[in-house]
Amino acid sequence: MLQKQTIKKVDRSHEQGFTLIEVLVAMAIFAFGILAVVNMQMSSMQGNSTATRITTQSVIAQNKIEQLFVLAYDNPWLEPAGNPPGTDSDGNTHQETTQGYTVSWDVIDDTPIADSKQITVTVTGKGGTAQIVSVITW
Repeated sequence: MLQKQTIKKVDRSHEQGFTLIEVLVAMAIFAFGILAVVNMQMSSMQGNSTATRITTQSVIAQNKIEQLFVLAYDNPWLEPAGNPPGTDSDGNTHQETTQGYTVSWDVIDDTPIADSKQITVTVTGKGGTAQIVSVITW
């Protein structure tokens, strides 16, 4: 008893799906998108690092200004002779290192008015980087 089998031809012209090329193009577009996000994340991290460094330097400068404010008007630390690289009457140079940053201050007498002092505190970044924060007060 042999039965005759018939093979039906399947019409695939109406099937919907993706070709290999379409999948590869979609993956390439997705990869470029991911690379853009990674680049944006790296830029954001660099920006945050710079902002942290500038904030730290600003706080250090403000702390030094507050330390100098409580000194008497004729204190050696407030003598213009101590401006780096010189030394004041006590032999001090107006420069120190704190938290890896170099803090220096310049004093100018009778500026902006008589019997006043202008103090400029400068904080230079770690490792000799060019990042500098200055605060001026009278």
